[in-house]
Amino acid sequence: MEKFSKISFQEISKHDMLMIIKALEYTGENTKVSSFIELKNDIVMQLSSLANTTEEEFITYLESSF
Repeated sequence: MEKFSKISFQEISKHDMLMIIKALEYTGENTKVSSFIELKNDIVMQLSSLANTTEEEFITYLESSF
């Protein structure tokens, strides 16, 4: 098996990405483990940067898929 330090999301649905983000947020808030919130924030920051939009607009975009 090849070893790697990073993984990328190539084709993940908006719905699945929103579920991942919300799950990290929920888990972080309910367990008080800051790593979950930090990971959620990092994902949202990177994806919103790629989309050339704000983090809030990106979350709204994901939520609009419902």
